[in-house]
Amino acid sequence: MHKSPKLTRFNENVLAKYQIYNSIFMTLPFDTITKTGVLLPLFHDVCENGFLNKKNPTEIVETFFKTYQENPTETEKINLLFKFIQYIERQVVLFDAIEDAAFPIVNNMDGVGTLRNSKEMASLENKKEDLKNYLKNFKVRVVLTAHPTQFYPGTVLGIITDLTEAIENNNLLLINKLLAQLGKTPFFKHEKPTPFDEAINLIWYLENVFYHSISKVYSYIQSNILNGELIDNEIINLGFWPGGDRDGNPFVTTQITLDVAKRLKQTILKNYYKDIRLLKRRLTFDGVEQPILELEKMIFENSVNSDFKTLLPLNLFKEKLFQIKETLITKHQSLYLDEINDFINKVHLFGYHFATLDIRQDSRIHHTVFSEIVTTLQKNGSNLFPKNYLELSENEQLNILSKVSDNIDISIFKDEMVTKTLSSIHAVKTIQQSNGEKGANRYIISNNQTAVNVMETFAMFNLCDFKHNITVDIIPLFETINDLTNATSVMKKLYTNTAYKKHLKNRNNKQTIMLGFSDGTKDGGYLMANWSIFKAKENLTKISREHGIKVIFFDGRGGPPARGGGKTHQFYASLGPTIEDEEIQLTVQGQTISSNFGTLDAAQYNIEQLLSSGISNELFSSTNNVMTKEDTEIMNDLALTSYEAYTNFKNHPKFLPYLERMSTLKYYAKTNIGSRPSKRSKSKKLNFADLRAIPFVGSWSQLKQNVPGFYGVGSALKKYEDNGEFNKLKTFYNNSDFFKTLIGNSMMSLSKSFFELTKYMSEDEEFGAFWKLIYNEYKISKRLILKLSNYDELMQSNKVGKASIDIRENIVLPLLTIQQYALREIQKLQKQQNPDTNLIKVYEKMVTRSLFGNINASRNSA
Repeated sequence: MHKSPKLTRFNENVLAKYQIYNSIFMTLPFDTITKTGVLLPLFHDVCENGFLNKKNPTEIVETFFKTYQENPTETEKINLLFKFIQYIERQVVLFDAIEDAAFPIVNNMDGVGTLRNSKEMASLENKKEDLKNYLKNFKVRVVLTAHPTQFYPGTVLGIITDLTEAIENNNLLLINKLLAQLGKTPFFKHEKPTPFDEAINLIWYLENVFYHSISKVYSYIQSNILNGELIDNEIINLGFWPGGDRDGNPFVTTQITLDVAKRLKQTILKNYYKDIRLLKRRLTFDGVEQPILELEKMIFENSVNSDFKTLLPLNLFKEKLFQIKETLITKHQSLYLDEINDFINKVHLFGYHFATLDIRQDSRIHHTVFSEIVTTLQKNGSNLFPKNYLELSENEQLNILSKVSDNIDISIFKDEMVTKTLSSIHAVKTIQQSNGEKGANRYIISNNQTAVNVMETFAMFNLCDFKHNITVDIIPLFETINDLTNATSVMKKLYTNTAYKKHLKNRNNKQTIMLGFSDGTKDGGYLMANWSIFKAKENLTKISREHGIKVIFFDGRGGPPARGGGKTHQFYASLGPTIEDEEIQLTVQGQTISSNFGTLDAAQYNIEQLLSSGISNELFSSTNNVMTKEDTEIMNDLALTSYEAYTNFKNHPKFLPYLERMSTLKYYAKTNIGSRPSKRSKSKKLNFADLRAIPFVGSWSQLKQNVPGFYGVGSALKKYEDNGEFNKLKTFYNNSDFFKTLIGNSMMSLSKSFFELTKYMSEDEEFGAFWKLIYNEYKISKRLILKLSNYDELMQSNKVGKASIDIRENIVLPLLTIQQYALREIQKLQKQQNPDTNLIKVYEKMVTRSLFGNINASRNSA
């Protein structure tokens, strides 16, 4: 048990160690300019002092060269700046590894939000039986997505893992070697990864982290809360998007989907093989040795060659394991019982699928595809659809869609998107036959706007030989503010459709609904997006309960608060009884995967936090998570006021030009960190609706103006201050966990803003007034959030989180300065009569390269 305060533990085990190892790192000669390590701290000081003295990035860079270099040439300047970028990227990795190594020391692994803590609370409140019963149904599903918010190449991930271990063991010799290796290893990819590459990257986490940490958490629950009882519920599920998410990535093909499913199966079998070999060394006695040998041979054959068909059906595999367990109990005094139990639990949790591969496509593409299917079938003489189908009303179309069934021949379709879409449905059946139903049993329709969008998908399954026995959950995803508002009426139409209701009955009367934060924030601003989702969940819970359906909410949450991230477990614990909470499902992406689930300790801790948030909401909830009528009215008013401010801001004539010309938006497409395009359409002109949420949020983050996480919040709070009603807000803040969590996450966005970096823009002829508009909203938001929370500084109650952010922001300060300097040089060159295009390319490369370190440094945004 760690006695010293958390911040002290952080300072001793993270900050102090970083300073020591960074000084070693700085002296390593791994490049042609051996003085880089000496010059970087000097450049860092020049940046800090420069911003304090209100200098712009160009003046700062020039001051540095004037002070510390003797008449450098343009090429020498550029080379040194690139060397700085290389160094800083590696400093970020060093800090990541040190923070990971210190995780179990800094965080109390048995403290608030852990399972041990939940168990003790249940004992104190005489709720042990309630806790046990709750865990028989409650589930957490963590869905890994390859959204490009951070991706180190696999080589660098390996170094981070080894470095973390070396730091834990204080192995100075190895740390030295690894830092040198880090210095020589390339950080960026010359080519974009394929969707299959992204899947392989994430399978690394499944194999090396989740396989061990999830089974450890499950075994703890089984032994300490369920008293050894075996239950059907896995409690923790894994989902997987790379290779299945067609909306997120237009380059995903059916073959990639099948290949990813095959790799998932082979990886879980490989992990089983490692475990079964260890068991074989232990279970050397009569009645258990032979069956273990047979299972080992079977697992090995099928893990190395997927064409082998000797794998027992999953239920028979489990049966064999239970027979071995029974023999150990009856004949061998339960010797090695824990080891066999652990293995049985793993097979129960991961089956032959490891993680469920979700398929996702956009409703607009579906609609185009479906119209093409109808037209082609009619041309081929089919009478499945009446001639005027496309002109019929919504209700008439729903009626037809709920009845069609066939096994249509894909080869009759000439349109590539039709064949791709129908092939993906056939792939689901193939995967289910190989990996079990859980291998791929969820189909998500993004940008879902109508009941027809859902029923078109329903019909496509029935046209692909599912014969009204669809072994898949069809999941609408509501994203924009408008779609969130209409979600209830869409679901009402589906619940009252006889065929769909029958389908839900076959799926245990459960309906999963996905709600998207990223696009909601982009569309409606921070407060409105969060409140719209809260209200949508309340309304959807109410209508689902009325129709006897258990609704399950799947949250599309990103890393930073601006994309629904932030302290997610606090968010879930703050939802009251008016929102269905039998399952917590959320996407985890980019740097959030490595920061929250990158090590065994971090993964265990964060999985337990999510489980505990559901448990506390259900069993230990206080009145602080119940919204009163007055609370709802205030929240509604705040959301509308902020929405108006954000909408006016978004409609400002300089909004898109500013993003396009003053931010790093267009450079996101050049980073090669993700395989997908940065916007949905191929048009040259920037269209706000086509812009993906990640480059949108990321570009504001690179400018250190975290607009999506605070814009409109200050305006909403100010209305109450102006009306002399600020005390109302204070009461609401102190009594509502939901509001407090929202404000806390917004604080994190404000903490990561640094307007001094771009202050020079305030004097820009074209964009000066627009920059001031953003800065004023930042100042109002910061002042009033501090007033609301009674804090002297932002994140005052999360000192460790703040300390971590401060160090990371400090590490990348020179990187941000270089990036802004390069952007200014590009603008200067482009204004010349005959600009040097080669020099422009060099500076563009500088901007792109500086994106990596900034993106990776933001890992604690979750």
